[in-house]
Amino acid sequence: MLKSEEIKALFAQFENASAKIEGVECWSARELQMLLGYAQWRNFVNTIEKAKDACRNAGENIQYHFADVSKMVEIGSGAEKAIDEILLTRYACYLIAQNGDSRKEQIAFAQNYFAVQTRRAEIIEQRILETERVKARAKLRETEKQLSGVLYERGVDDKGFSIIRSKGDKALFRLDTVQLKRKMGVPQSRPIADFLPTVSIKAKDFAAAMTTENVQIKDLHGVSAIEKEHVDNNLGVRKIMIERGLVPENLPPAEDVQKVERRLKTEEKKVLKK
Repeated sequence: MLKSEEIKALFAQFENASAKIEGVECWSARELQMLLGYAQWRNFVNTIEKAKDACRNAGENIQYHFADVSKMVEIGSGAEKAIDEILLTRYACYLIAQNGDSRKEQIAFAQNYFAVQTRRAEIIEQRILETERVKARAKLRETEKQLSGVLYERGVDDKGFSIIRSKGDKALFRLDTVQLKRKMGVPQSRPIADFLPTVSIKAKDFAAAMTTENVQIKDLHGVSAIEKEHVDNNLGVRKIMIERGLVPENLPPAEDVQKVERRLKTEEKKVLKK
């Protein structure tokens, strides 16, 4: 996760790289290549081509958003040669970032930088945090799906899985599902995870992932054995959090992750309509 000072530093770099040409804000592809951490131009070109396909599929004018130009560079002894260059609109940069590897911090930042209309470091930082939380929730959903599949093969039905998951939550938060929902103000019909802060979502994900692995490694079967394993894993995660000064049940609830996800998608649509 990017720290505030890192976000501010990247913000300054991206701001300084932009220029106004004939009244249009744009970025040099060669400069963007370096900002996004691509060492080789040819690798970056592959990402640009994917972004062009996305631009074409959206019905936008590729030539406007990806303007091919040439650039003179020194090659020694005062000589120069022309190299390929592309002037990119904000929309083009956004598509390039979306087609990059979001595990790279520069690209994760760029995805949010080019998506927001009012470019302030604080707004971008908040959006990065919200994006991280949405991704964490999606990851937990996938991990629990994998765990459910493994448990089903070992004689645990949906009711048994719900019991195991609930016992895991009680081990992690020291409160049962009903108590935790009441404390956090979560509607009874909604999953607790939709209202947890990012660190708690990741804690649940870590415990569930360990259970998935250990159930297979230890060849566990049935609700009782698997429940104990899941409780032990959640207790282990809780111990780590407590040691780091984080008491899971005392962390404040976060905004409904579904609302956050809808807001992020709405902002992205505004960029696409630009």
